[in-house]
Amino acid sequence: MNKFVVTPKEDKTVTMTIRIDRNLQDQYTKLAAQTNHSRNELIGMALQYAIDNMEIKEK
Repeated sequence: MNKFVVTPKEDKTVTMTIRIDRNLQDQYTKLAAQTNHSRNELIGMALQYAIDNMEIKEK
């Protein structure tokens, strides 16, 4: 009989608190309902997109 092997889970997430405009929260709530993704997932995707596509201009 094969054993059921459980390995430690690698935790790659952290909890972070931010303040955003209520209107922005409402938009993410509506988008979450439309896409069947959580607000957290959508915000994470948006933050990753911003990092991947950011251009920093020097003074």
